Parts: sequence; structure tokens; C-alpha cells
Amino acid sequence: MDPVGIAIIGGGVFVKEQHIPAALASPLLSIKAIWSRSLKTAQEAVKLIPSDAASSVDLYSSDSGDGKSYEDILKREDITGVILALPIIDQPAYIEKALAAGKHVLAEKPLAKDVATAVKLIEYYKQVSAETNASLAIAENFRFLQGWSYGAEEIKKLGKVTGFVVRMNSMMEKTNKYYLTPWRTTPQYQGGFLLDGGVHFTAALRKLLGSENAIESLIANTSLVSSHLPPVDSINAVMKTKSGVVGSYIVSVGTTMDAFDFHIACEQGYVKAEGAKVVTARGVGKNAVTEEKVFEKSFGVKEEVHAWAESLLSGIANPNQTPELALADLELMEKMLTSGDQDGARQKLEYQHFV
Repeated sequence: MDPVGIAIIGGGVFVKEQHIPAALASPLLSIKAIWSRSLKTAQEAVKLIPSDAASSVDLYSSDSGDGKSYEDILKREDITGVILALPIIDQPAYIEKALAAGKHVLAEKPLAKDVATAVKLIEYYKQVSAETNASLAIAENFRFLQGWSYGAEEIKKLGKVTGFVVRMNSMMEKTNKYYLTPWRTTPQYQGGFLLDGGVHFTAALRKLLGSENAIESLIANTSLVSSHLPPVDSINAVMKTKSGVVGSYIVSVGTTMDAFDFHIACEQGYVKAEGAKVVTARGVGKNAVTEEKVFEKSFGVKEEVHAWAESLLSGIANPNQTPELALADLELMEKMLTSGDQDGARQKLEYQHFV
């Protein structure tokens, strides 16, 4: 069977460093075109493709004139799907156009800038896909990292969850390549970097807790610690699950502190997940036996892109890439930010049953 023809939409840092290499690594995909807002960026992106294959990749951009627009890509019959990685504010409109044209979409997280926009996008997708059979998948690479899946399975073996603490502290410096993208430097969406990167962490937490411990309500305080990271860069939240468990979520992207761990306490031990490393303690106190498992470090992008390719061929959506999962990841992040905006007012959650 011939590889599925796709187009890469976007020419930013993550496209160049992750999406293009991931698409090239999958034998099920063939890059037919690259679109970016500027031809210069598209030309820089195509340089990452081996010369023998690059010659057959067509470049499109907003400044390339007639016949070279995004809409022109969507008219091509040899392009079955698109991988979209665009600014958060812009992306939903591009997703809708692709779906309307009958193209399958793999779109970078977050699903949208807010829950209201995300819900409308999912409604549109369901309506249009019924006519075009086009599919919408959301690229949340944390769901393809082995550590989170392993940690979730270990938690199930330790009885009921009794508590949890998430700690992620770092400094997004002005010299960081992601900070230097204009749409991130001056965000037009709630939460700034906390939202953009934060949906990774809400996805990881939700994966570890599982459906029986879905977050039901929360309270949070937010603040701006580093002035170059508006509107806020720090969250301290207290969450309550539908099972009655209380946990903490402590995150800052503007602090000199350094931390990255998800600590889940259970009746018969605990799991401490740090991405590629997972520590499981079986038992309580002096009788506890601790096991450490280390996984090969990965961004998970090659795995998620190949999984999407498999879903295109099988016609069966990958359960780790549904827009509903991304909606729930976004909702959890948004509710923390909203509570912070409202001086710690309690927020009820609606979509956390999507796990």
C-alpha cells in the first residue's frame, strides 16, 4: 500500500524539530506539501527533508501568490490529511477549513484558546464529518510517553487513590526559543505559557488519576512572578475528585525553583512519576518496597504521528487523540485560571469524564 499523502501546515520551531522528523520516520506517510505564512519559513522547513524527497514537496504560503494558498492545498486529491501546528488563536479556523474539504486533521494541542471555542469546534467537526467522513485528531504527545501509561497502571494495583501532589517549577527565560515566538510573547489567550504548555500536564494528571478519580471541582490562586510572562505565570490549586480525594497542583513557569513530579498516594503505596522515570512504592512505611523504572527519553511525537497514520489507514480513531480528551485537558487548565481570576472562587468541571 502506498504511503498516505499529507501536508504540513506551519513552519515554526516544533514543526521543524518534531513534526517533520516524525512524518519522515513513519513509513505510512509521505509529505507532499508544506504551508507557512511566509515562503521563507516554508523554504527553511523543507531543508529538513532529504534532498531526494524534498524535490517532490511543494511549498505554499500566504505570500506566494495565486495557486499557492492554504485553500489550494485542500483542493489536492493526492493529499489525504494535514498536520496543523499554528498559533492557538488561529488554528481552529484552519481546522474547520480542512475538515470541510474532507481532509483528515492532526492538530497540535491545545484544542482552542478556551473551552467555549473548543466546544463549538467539536460540534462543527461532528456535523461536517458526517458529510465528509473527515477525522479530527489532537496531538497531545504526553499520552504517547510510556512513563505516564506505566504509572497509571501501577496506580491501579495499589488500591484506591488517597491524595496527589503535582509540582512543576521552572523559568521560561527570555532567550528560550519558544518564548521568542511573537504569539507566545504577547498572548491573546488566558494564561499565556501556563495554558500553552499546561495542557500537557493536565493530560498527564488525568491519565494517572483515571476516570474513577476525575476532577469534580477546584479552587486556585494565580500570580505573575516574572514580569515577562503575562498575564500570569504561577498557579496554586486545590482539586477535589468525584471520589472525594483532595490533591494539590503547584505550577510556575516563572520561578527560580526547580521541580517536575506527579506524586499519587494510594491505600497500598504510592507512584511518583517524573516523565521518563517512575518510582513505585508497594506497601506502607518500613515495609514498603520501592521500584524505579526508567524509560528512554522521548518527546512522543514520532509515536503520535505514526499512530495517527495508522488510524488513517484503519479508519479507526486512536483513543489517545480524540478532541474530547483535549477538551477535558483544556477545561481543567481553564478552570484553574478562572478561579485565580476570581480570587479563588470554586469552579465546577463538566468534561472530565472524557479520560
